[in-house]
Amino acid sequence: MSASAPARGQHETIFALATAPGRAGVAVIRVSGPRADDALQALTRQKLPAERNAALRTVFDLSNDTAIDVALVLRFVSPRSYTGENVVEVQSHGGPAVVASLLGALGALPGLRLAEPGEFTRRAVENGRLDLTQAEAIADLVAAETESQRRQALRQFEGRLGQVYEDWRGRLIRAAAWVEAAIDFPDEEIPTDAVQRSRQAISDLAAEIRVHLNDGRRGEILRDGLQVAVIGAPNAGKSSLVNALARRDVAIVSPLPGTTRDVIEVRLDLKGYPVVLADTAGLRAPEGSIEEEGIRRARARAEAADLRLIVRDGSEWGGDEAVLEGSPSDLVVWNKADLAPTRSMPGLWISAKTGEGLPELIEQLAARAEVGMDQGEAPVLTRARHRQALELAVESLDKAKVAKAPELTAEYLRQALREIARTTGRVDLDELLDVVFRDFCLGK
Repeated sequence: MSASAPARGQHETIFALATAPGRAGVAVIRVSGPRADDALQALTRQKLPAERNAALRTVFDLSNDTAIDVALVLRFVSPRSYTGENVVEVQSHGGPAVVASLLGALGALPGLRLAEPGEFTRRAVENGRLDLTQAEAIADLVAAETESQRRQALRQFEGRLGQVYEDWRGRLIRAAAWVEAAIDFPDEEIPTDAVQRSRQAISDLAAEIRVHLNDGRRGEILRDGLQVAVIGAPNAGKSSLVNALARRDVAIVSPLPGTTRDVIEVRLDLKGYPVVLADTAGLRAPEGSIEEEGIRRARARAEAADLRLIVRDGSEWGGDEAVLEGSPSDLVVWNKADLAPTRSMPGLWISAKTGEGLPELIEQLAARAEVGMDQGEAPVLTRARHRQALELAVESLDKAKVAKAPELTAEYLRQALREIARTTGRVDLDELLDVVFRDFCLGK
């Protein structure tokens, strides 16, 4: 491949708009790679400012020798930067024309290209500035819609979850090293109980991981939102209730049964907790294939939801029991309280039309969300990727505990180590050899 068309990799210099597109007071354009300083010097025609010192510079379009803007520029020298490479930031005015001209000028420089999505953070991981859990936390911080989501993402970005996984990885490396030493160096002075001590360490580690996994999916629910399926018979007022809680018209309201055919979602922030309400088709004996499919989807959504909000018609209660079976964990509300001849049935009585009972319903939903997402101080799982890797690790650890041959024990430990290391993106089986020589002084 010619020098003018290098393969994409860390030797290339990349650039991108780091702030949101559109009109703004300030736009930040980031450049990372070996030619970052050269790019800044070419665009400003002045000597480089000192590292981490902001400087005001005129930025030029080299194609027509005209000034683009007066911007604040900063330099971060490898490895003390976000990506671990030389990084330059240009903080210009945020007009679309200014941003487009700056990006065009950078793209015209030799050796620079527009970054791919997530490439800056990927380089940070590859250069050891972040682990994978921290990289995922950055995405969660950007996407956070509620205060509780922000707090969880920040804890993970600070490295608390990664520290837990790295501690497990280090302990497993040590346990595996004892087993590997007993296999590879049988003539050395290795404690006779080395393998047994490893098995105890393995058992303790498996127990800790199981406790971590048995968290009720709190971190994942907080990240994605508490899934609440709003279900009930036709004309119970499900869509009206969803609109009232959302404070906007997100669902079509009609007195005709079967109006809602598909699942309609709306995201809410209830006292800092994310909740996803799903308005579903009315449950009844279907009339036609389209309504039948809508009811099938409603039941499937109700089955998968974290919480079911059952809406019943308080003006003429009864009649939906044949198609709707509740459970003690469901939250039951009687809508149309303003039209109810009596309120003798247990449950929360509300009126989506007048707003009666809605504050109490919001309090109950928020309380359910808090219980489902309460985390305490211990870091929690936030992604299915973590859960899958740790479940496979525990499976391998269980096999290692009962394996008869040390060789099988060692292989299962390697598998567990790889899975745990997948959570942070850091795995190096050569570390086993380092531990062996440090602990046993082999070769004396």
